[in-house]
Amino acid sequence: MNPGIQKVEALGDFVHVEWEDGSESRYPCVWLRDSCRCPRCFLSSAGARKLLLEDLDVNIVVKEVTLAGREKISIIWPDEHASEFEAEWLKKRCFSEAARAEMREELFLTECEYWGSDLQLPKMPFEEIMHNDESTYKWLCTLKKVGIVLLTGAAAQQGELLRLGQRIGFLRLTFYGPTWQVQDKADANNVAYTTGRLCFHTDYPVLQHPPGVQFLHCIKQTAEGGESEVVDGFHVSNKLKAQSPQAYQILTSTAVDYTDVGVDYCEFAVQCKQRIIDVDSRGQAVRINYNNATRDSVFDVPADSVRPFYAALKEFDDLLNSAEHKFTYKLKPGDIVTFDNWRVLHGRRSFQSGSEVSRHLEGAYGDWDVVMSRLRLLRKKILNQD
Repeated sequence: MNPGIQKVEALGDFVHVEWEDGSESRYPCVWLRDSCRCPRCFLSSAGARKLLLEDLDVNIVVKEVTLAGREKISIIWPDEHASEFEAEWLKKRCFSEAARAEMREELFLTECEYWGSDLQLPKMPFEEIMHNDESTYKWLCTLKKVGIVLLTGAAAQQGELLRLGQRIGFLRLTFYGPTWQVQDKADANNVAYTTGRLCFHTDYPVLQHPPGVQFLHCIKQTAEGGESEVVDGFHVSNKLKAQSPQAYQILTSTAVDYTDVGVDYCEFAVQCKQRIIDVDSRGQAVRINYNNATRDSVFDVPADSVRPFYAALKEFDDLLNSAEHKFTYKLKPGDIVTFDNWRVLHGRRSFQSGSEVSRHLEGAYGDWDVVMSRLRLLRKKILNQD
């Protein structure tokens, strides 16, 4: 049911709205003028603002505001420009903490379900994801909330990740190609292309904008070893913050050098600085940038800061590897594990090499912008069917 407006009035720098449900909202005049929806100020075909900021008076106040029925307010500005705002549009953009939290959740799916060794790994059929919109929507929502989903029943051959990429939009191209083959290789240009144990890591922190989502498709699996391990980096970061605030402060503020040099899809020489734990304005972890293999020997900090950094990183690494936090599973041919590369750190147990390839995964990346775009479009489509 659309919200109804009971009363509207101008109060200094704000327009005050009283709603029929008893709630109240305050809208800054400068924001209302900036958000005018008239054709002169807004290009509706593109959903984009036309009004130039240089033409906006930041001290503007309303000359006159009136209520048009229950579902619209009309504003006359000092230069006689007129603006109209629908009640539903205004209600969704209320500046109260509760309304802003609701909008954040709607736009970005901020709810996070933390886990440890007790993870109940979500599983969904691959072909169902490929052909059913509601299943695809459920997959992407679970991927965002839990951070990991296993898709089952794909063909045990290369190319399935290209199909999956087309389902969400497109894959992320990197220096290792649109997809890449994880198997034992001579003169490997990446530690993943060996048979050794891989410690917990996120992929590609050497890029300024690391891939948000990773896909690993099992084509062939070794009989002994090769188990996969995952850990919830956000959950462990919260634990570190609680038990060792100083270590958390070091890892959220120290710029760590990463390097990756070689030849694959093309020749590359990549350098980047990242904090091990990226946080938002509230100090909450939003991205883990930790890959011990590509952490550079170059370390651009004062000498006295080096040992405290290593001590903090060791605390974090010990928590990642604790039995209560890590979850172990083994991929079968046809399985595709999809996970949040900004949140979930992954590793692999070692396995024996042989005369022929005994373990083969195909990997690919996606960006959260692409994934969330598809999620929002699917949500709109599904809700409009109801």
